[in-house]
Amino acid sequence: MTAGHLTAATAGTTAATAESPPAGSGAGDPVTFKDMLADVRGFVTGPGERYAERIERDGAVPPDLWSDLKSRGYLSLAAPLEYGGRGVPFSKYLELMEWFARSHGSIRMIVHVVNGIWRAIDQFATAEQRRRFVLPVVAGDIRVAFTLTEPTAGTGADLRCSVERDGDTYYLSGEKHMITFGVNCDYWLLFARVAGTLGADGTVALMVPRDVPGVAVQSMAETMGVHGTDHAHLVFDRAPVPVANRLGAAGDGLQVALGGFLVPSRISVAMSCVGLARRAQELAVHRATQRVTFGKPLSQRQAISFALAENAADIEAARALVLHAAHEWEAGSDRAPVLSSMAKLVAVDMLTRVTDKALQVHGGLGYWSSSPIERVYRDARAQRFEEGTNEIQKTVIARDLFAHAAEMTW
Repeated sequence: MTAGHLTAATAGTTAATAESPPAGSGAGDPVTFKDMLADVRGFVTGPGERYAERIERDGAVPPDLWSDLKSRGYLSLAAPLEYGGRGVPFSKYLELMEWFARSHGSIRMIVHVVNGIWRAIDQFATAEQRRRFVLPVVAGDIRVAFTLTEPTAGTGADLRCSVERDGDTYYLSGEKHMITFGVNCDYWLLFARVAGTLGADGTVALMVPRDVPGVAVQSMAETMGVHGTDHAHLVFDRAPVPVANRLGAAGDGLQVALGGFLVPSRISVAMSCVGLARRAQELAVHRATQRVTFGKPLSQRQAISFALAENAADIEAARALVLHAAHEWEAGSDRAPVLSSMAKLVAVDMLTRVTDKALQVHGGLGYWSSSPIERVYRDARAQRFEEGTNEIQKTVIARDLFAHAAEMTW
C-alpha cells in the first residue's frame, strides 16, 4: 500500500455490505450488523454500567476496561478488514457510537478516539509507518493521543510548538495541554511548526514517543464530567524526535489534523451528542411516567409533555443532519468539512436543550449524584469543547458561506 491509501470515500468501508460486515476480530463466525448492534447495546446496558460505577467511584478508568473493549473488538470497529479491523462503514459505525454515547463518558471517549485516530496517521503514512503505528493502533496494542491544543495559542495554524531540524532529528520545544489520554499513552500524534515559519505551510505532524527525553508530563485536574479520562499538560524542551516519525511532508501537518481526524471526528462527536441526548430523554420519560404529583403523573401535565415532545423532535432533526454529513464524508464530498461543523454545532446545542429539560423533569432530585441524570448532565457539557467549540464551528461555516456567496445569487 502507498501513502494516502485510504481516502475519506474508502476509509472504513471495505466490508462486503453495510448490513453484513465480517466480525474481523479474529474470533467466531461472521456477524451481521444487527448482531453487532445488539452486542454493543448489551455491553452498554450491562457491563458498561458496572464499569461506569467503578469509574465514578475511583475517579479513574480501570485497565481491564481497555482490555475488555479490545477483546470485544470495539477498538477496531471502523478500521478496514485488511488492517485487522471489523470493516464497519462510517455511517453504520455512527449507529454503534450512538449506543456507546449512552454509556459513561470515558467509555465513549475511548471508543471514539481509538476508532478515529488510526485514520489520521494512515492518511500520509508510508508502508513502514503503517506497520509501526497504524496496525498496532487498530489491534489495540498501542495508544496514541491526539496532541493539538496549546495553552498559549488558538486552534489550527496558530501553533506555537516548534521544531528545529538537525540531520535526521527534530528537536521539539513548546507546550500542549488538555491532551486526552496524554498521560497514559505510547505516542503523542503531535502537531508543531518548523521554527521560523508562519501559517499552515510550516506545520508538521509527528509521532512522538511517550518516553522521549526532554518532556515534562503533568496530569491535569479532574474535569467536571467524563470522569476517569486522563488529560495531560506537556512541556517539551528540545525533545528529540526522529524525522522518520513525521507523517507526510513538512507543511502537511494541518491536513493530517483537520482532514484525517477532525472532520470525521466532529461527525462522530455529533452522533455521540445524539446518543447521550437519547439517554437523557429516556430517563426523563421514565421519570415523568413514575412521578405523581397532586394525583397525576408528570406525563399528564402539558408543560412536561410538551418539553419532552420538543426533545424528541430535536433529537431526530440533529440525527438526520449527522447522518447526512457522514454520507457526504463517505462519498468524498468537498462539502463534508463544513457539514461536519454544522452537524457538531446543531447536535451540541440540541444536547444542551435536551439535557436541561430532562434534568428539570427530575426536579431537585436530579441534581443529586445518586440520580443517573446528574452524570449525563455533567458529561454533556464536555461536548461543547470537544473537537472545537461552537464558536470555531461557526467560523468554519461562515467562511464557507461567504466563499460561496457568488453561487447564491440569481
